[in-house]
Amino acid sequence: MSGKSQTKLFAGLEEIVSLDEPLADHTWLRLGGPATYYLRPRNVEELTEVVHRCRQAEVPMYVLGGGANLLIDDAGVRGAVVHLGQGEFLQTALVDGGLRAAAGADMGKLVLRCVREGLSGLECLTGIPGTVGGCVKMNAGGAFGDIGNIVENVQVMTDDAEVFTRHRAELAFAYRSTNISAKFVLGAEFRLTEDDPHRILQQVKQIWIYKKNTQPLGHRNAGCIFKNPRGLSAGALIDRAGLKARRIGGAYVSEKHGNFILADKGAKASDVLKLINLVREEVYKKSEVYLELEIEVW
Repeated sequence: MSGKSQTKLFAGLEEIVSLDEPLADHTWLRLGGPATYYLRPRNVEELTEVVHRCRQAEVPMYVLGGGANLLIDDAGVRGAVVHLGQGEFLQTALVDGGLRAAAGADMGKLVLRCVREGLSGLECLTGIPGTVGGCVKMNAGGAFGDIGNIVENVQVMTDDAEVFTRHRAELAFAYRSTNISAKFVLGAEFRLTEDDPHRILQQVKQIWIYKKNTQPLGHRNAGCIFKNPRGLSAGALIDRAGLKARRIGGAYVSEKHGNFILADKGAKASDVLKLINLVREEVYKKSEVYLELEIEVW
């Protein structure tokens, strides 16, 4: 698509579109090339317009949340990357029996708000980066519970710009997956219970201390790289294969937790991809277990 065609596609939406936007700035790994289009709709109406134009021009759409569990190729993304992190997509509100939060709401801030309000249920997400949309879509969680346990309903938009609500009885949450097939999660309502704020805060602190002691917090990473095979720990399998501290280029396996790959300054996405393939091969040789990715790769 020519430069002139690029400009015409989103004419009138100049305030929310950038061309050839570097995506490394928007992911936790700080890796990856540019997006042809980077769009920041501020409400459902602008998102609907973006979706219609992309469909009409046959431009592929990608949805970017907090960029926590994402690896983007060095060549970048040919298409439209839509980030729901502006305006209405940041709103949160207390509702009867819980909390409603839009797709771009930061999960860490939401956990702290629940502590202040004396609402229990979301503390299991302590230390898990990301936004509501991404966390719901992948059923984020860990040893202390998954977000799917407290989801009451989810508002979604399809890639035809159809908006509707999926209620709890229609939702199925599994390990790092859901039955939500719609392109966009617009927001969700969480069913929470009233509790003593001090007790909730103590639980949050305990979970945070546990994660600080067992995970490489503070380093450039994308969270857990691989899903845990049924009944097994991916980190333990990687450790057993002798892969901790294994390095390719600027990417290396964490010494603290084998299921984390860290990136030095100057690392490339290709370094991480090569290391992922090496880890898979070595773990399979040692344990005959094929590790599935938990992160997304664009």
